[in-house]
Amino acid sequence: MVVHAVVDSPVGELTLVARDGALSGLYMTGQRYRPAEENFGARDDTSLREVAHQLAEYFAGTRTTFDVPLDLAGTPFQRAVWSALCEIPYGETVSYGELAAGLGRPTAARAVGAANGHNPVGIIVPCHRVVGSSGDLTGYGGGVERKRHLLAFEAHTLTSTRSAGRAG
Repeated sequence: MVVHAVVDSPVGELTLVARDGALSGLYMTGQRYRPAEENFGARDDTSLREVAHQLAEYFAGTRTTFDVPLDLAGTPFQRAVWSALCEIPYGETVSYGELAAGLGRPTAARAVGAANGHNPVGIIVPCHRVVGSSGDLTGYGGGVERKRHLLAFEAHTLTSTRSAGRAG
């Protein structure tokens, strides 16, 4: 059974999609590779309440990781890339090449970029934390401005948390 909910966020409206109780999609308005709306199933805010709650905590700066069940449809390589994305610490970035090397495929930076771009659960599977080899904010399915916003938000939250820890 496929259901969806729509939540507001600082990066715009997010459409959450669940398949059989597990999150299978998180799509931004205008996102590249966003499926057609008719694939989102019936609207059901109740089934996705926990995902919405964790996203609200993330955007409030009180959550740095997510623990919702995921059902990500993709090739074995894509799923390996998405799993590796979840290992990138909050507020940090890696390059496509570093991610490829970490997967044991040092020459597959472009393939990693393609898999990254097809991540169906942005933010929760943090594809925004992958940058070009020079640190440039190259592509992002939700748009480079959203990527810039998410990275700046995480950096600011870390700085604020560290400052508060020293003040206490």
